Amino acid sequence: MATTTDRPVDVDRLKRWALLLAYATIAWNVLEAIAAIAAGAAANSVGLVSFGLDSTIEVASALVVVWQFRGGHDEQRERVALRAIAISFFALATYAAIQAVVDLVTRSEPESSIPGIVIAALSLVVMPVLSWAKRRVGRQLGSKTVVADSAQTLLCTYLSAALLVGLVLNAAFGWWWADPLVALVVTVLALTEGREAWRGEADDCCSPGLI
Repeated sequence: MATTTDRPVDVDRLKRWALLLAYATIAWNVLEAIAAIAAGAAANSVGLVSFGLDSTIEVASALVVVWQFRGGHDEQRERVALRAIAISFFALATYAAIQAVVDLVTRSEPESSIPGIVIAALSLVVMPVLSWAKRRVGRQLGSKTVVADSAQTLLCTYLSAALLVGLVLNAAFGWWWADPLVALVVTVLALTEGREAWRGEADDCCSPGLI
């Protein structure tokens, strides 16, 4: 008799979930990117602008998932998708590192940003849920692309926490250097995730049916 652990995976249903989660990610991050970049520009905050750019990259990552599943889920498309996600990570890391160093050297002091604090706090609530759901679906599908996309969303969670701390420290104590330090955190995390996606190491246990 079949048990709940060996029941067949409903691939079509999981693909629909993967697409639904990708569309939800796109919708949220478009709004988040616009708000964060606008708030960052107003406050001269490299941390906020980097966070907003990460949101645009997360949109690109989710679009890669849509492209893959709309066009057919095969190994060749998955390799291309993973490389595209990796390149997006590297682009973000390059921008964040250069801007952070420039701000530290020039002692560019951002203004406090209440809108930025609100954006970071909201993201800290939404992103972990999306990341968990995408990783679970990706593992069940055996899709490294979906798991890599979940890593991008998880990165956004870490960035939200770092950004929130940096913005609060700047607003409360005037610690201007906390802002470029957030951008350097972005750099390290983005390089790590980009390297793993490029090598196709989004998940070591990525096999169909794994929960």
